[in-house]
Amino acid sequence: QVQLVESGGGSVQSGGSLRLSCVASGYTSTRYCMGWFRQAPGKEREGVATLGSDGSASYADSVKGRFTISQDNAENTLYLQMNSLKPDDTAMYYCAARGPPLYTRGRYCHTAVRQSFGYWGQGTQVTVSS
Repeated sequence: QVQLVESGGGSVQSGGSLRLSCVASGYTSTRYCMGWFRQAPGKEREGVATLGSDGSASYADSVKGRFTISQDNAENTLYLQMNSLKPDDTAMYYCAARGPPLYTRGRYCHTAVRQSFGYWGQGTQVTVSS
């Protein structure tokens, strides 16, 4: 049973930082394409960052240079370090995984549609005030 559990959300002021964590269980996350997505009220869920099983990373233009996705293989934990936060970053953030038999490396991960991620966490709320 694959499970993803996010934590680390909270309320910060503009310019602040947060680090989100996603603990994965039930599978080896290094074989998967992992991603962070977010959904603001009244908006569609959008991709924020992805980490391929080859270690490559990709980011949405809106967060490039501010957010960093990483993984602790020993702890099976995915992270999203968020710096220079803006009010537009306010959203529910979700961790997601896409695994075999789907391709999980490089561009196959970074261009994968949201619907191809088969496993999702429950989300953690991030609120940035101006």
